[in-house]
Amino acid sequence: MIATLLSLPGTASACRLALALAVDVSVSVDQREYALQRNGLANALRSPDVIQAFLGSPAPVALAAYEWSGPSYAKVVLDWTLVTSAADMHHAADTIARYSRFQSGSTSIGYALDFGADLMARAPRCQHRTIDLSADGKNNDGLTPEAAFRNPMFRTITVNALAVGGSEVLDALTSYLSETVIRGAGAFVEVARNHDDFERAMKRKLIREVKSLALSELHPR
Repeated sequence: MIATLLSLPGTASACRLALALAVDVSVSVDQREYALQRNGLANALRSPDVIQAFLGSPAPVALAAYEWSGPSYAKVVLDWTLVTSAADMHHAADTIARYSRFQSGSTSIGYALDFGADLMARAPRCQHRTIDLSADGKNNDGLTPEAAFRNPMFRTITVNALAVGGSEVLDALTSYLSETVIRGAGAFVEVARNHDDFERAMKRKLIREVKSLALSELHPR
């Protein structure tokens, strides 16, 4: 049976990763690109390789997703859900695929990070916590990433990023995310050449995020 983690108090200690997917829906993302992102994320979660990575350890992953844009807009699309089966992954994918963007706006990566920290604050207790943030542009409004990182929650949160080419020169965006946004041991930036490449890049990113934990468990420092 599908259930959110808020209703499963006994599962928290078994969780290996709380993973929050933060998707950029700012005004630079048009309706076609928004559909490519939404469906690309849903299809990535349905991918057999991604499902295998999520289910590759007895300790499950807790998954949530939200969309973000300007300095006052972020909305949960998928609340915390414990992934213990392929059916759970398909349920998460279907929930995301059905969602329609509520609004667009400027690009406030700092606000997106701050919202993600609040979302993590009510996540289950997991061994690791990661925000997976996609962006097709630099922060241009509201709270800066540097200011967001003053939140003490980020002492225990890894931030990875997905740079999406299109509205910005991709190399410059990748450098910006590498220098300003990613955070934590092993943090990285994945690259999508454009929104058509979003699904491929998201698959690769999810597999890397989840499998890297399995490797660290096999070879602890």
